[in-house]
Amino acid sequence: MFDFNPSSSAKRPLEGRRAYRDSLFLCATIRRGSDPAGDLAPVRVRNLSSVGLMADYDDKVECGDPVVATLKGLGSVKGRVVWVQGGQIGIAFDDEVDPIKARRSVGRRAAGGAAPPRTR
Repeated sequence: MFDFNPSSSAKRPLEGRRAYRDSLFLCATIRRGSDPAGDLAPVRVRNLSSVGLMADYDDKVECGDPVVATLKGLGSVKGRVVWVQGGQIGIAFDDEVDPIKARRSVGRRAAGGAAPPRTR
């Protein structure tokens, strides 16, 4: 997990992460707070691990704010903002996820859709 201290004023990524991060670009949404009817902000996820993610996010948010990230293949995942820097945020998930499920959804074809072309 991230070394999260809500009283810390640090606004940069924490050093010494223990989870492998998979670099990728995924579209997702982030909802601040726990209100299911809250506003959704579209984001681009830049990396994802079993314990958190980094995303492009321009809305105002503070370290410690609760959020719900919704990613294809994973569904809604609760977490907290652990850092904010230059239009990006880091989120630590409340519970671990399987990031492979999000990666699989990118390559999987839609039901009834054509298979991607084969290359040699």
